[in-house]
Amino acid sequence: MGDPHRVGVVGLGFISRAYLDTLANHPAVSIAAVADLDASRSAAVAATVPGAEALSVERLLACPDVQTVLNLTIPAAHADISLGAIDAGKNVYVEKPLAVTLPDGRSILERAASAGVHVGCAPDTVLGTGTQTARAAIDGGLIGRPMSASAVMVTPGHERWHPNPDFYYAPGGGPLLDMGPYYISALIHLLGPVRAVVGAASRLRDERVIGSGPRSGQRIPAGVDTHVTGVLEHANGALSTITTSFDGVATTAAPIEVHGETGTLAVPDPNRFDGAVRLFALGGSEWRVLEPRAGYAESSRGIGLIDLVRADGQRPPRAGGDVALHVLETMTTLLRSAAEGQRIELTTVVERPAPVPLTPVEDWKAYDAYGH
Repeated sequence: MGDPHRVGVVGLGFISRAYLDTLANHPAVSIAAVADLDASRSAAVAATVPGAEALSVERLLACPDVQTVLNLTIPAAHADISLGAIDAGKNVYVEKPLAVTLPDGRSILERAASAGVHVGCAPDTVLGTGTQTARAAIDGGLIGRPMSASAVMVTPGHERWHPNPDFYYAPGGGPLLDMGPYYISALIHLLGPVRAVVGAASRLRDERVIGSGPRSGQRIPAGVDTHVTGVLEHANGALSTITTSFDGVATTAAPIEVHGETGTLAVPDPNRFDGAVRLFALGGSEWRVLEPRAGYAESSRGIGLIDLVRADGQRPPRAGGDVALHVLETMTTLLRSAAEGQRIELTTVVERPAPVPLTPVEDWKAYDAYGH
């Protein structure tokens, strides 16, 4: 069957456990090493993952046993860690966003192309049965020609639950850079790439109060806009509106709705892999739930890296760096449009990723399913 693909994990914060739960026992990959700025954390995590070695970040990037670096650092470190891995001849899979700035994102892809290595990037939630079933419904003509979509994410802010939320309110954070990748990636899978945007943004207050953990009650500065809204013009002519906010309390809006000439789809939360996809057809009298018809069933964070390994030169990874760069440009251009007050055309062009056939959990977790 061949040897598992060897992965090194850099950054062992809050999100790392979800990735490790998916990857540590998957036969197609093995966790060869883990690293964090906190050496005690690296040692503690390595003790829970058979075969994993606790290393410094520098040693992991240089380690010959690591083929792909899973970059789970904070957004401000994404570019440096990814470029270091690429320069060492390794593939990279990055937690979203790809980078804080568009030039940094471009550098990652350009250096990877020169080095002959691959880049993947979260979110991979869009590869689950929720978004993929909605895509299959659109591609199958259940709503006719898609004309528009809406995407809505409203919360009071992550400082309520995260004990160290500072990076959410620093450059690379905010509701759009943090949560926008889920919604915009889903819209690209559903409707295709974006050609231009118009944005507006605001900031409710300049400080936030941490609501949990040892720093509870501490005030931190909010250095980015915390309510961002805009219009995305897709290359196929569809128009999407997006709202991402850390300034609201709650919403009854569907996370995503897609409107076509003969029907409307309610799409589940793109921060989740599954969820009910509902259809209201022209002439009908009620919403009906569609059975899952596409996507990796019962998937979890890390399926995008497994999909990258599975691609193995046969097709582009579905959670690939090209999509992530297009998402990054969409978001940073929305913020630029908000600042400049004008419509701006994008410079990146990306192919709509390949759809995911309905893949039962026992299949995507099987070694032989990946051609090894």
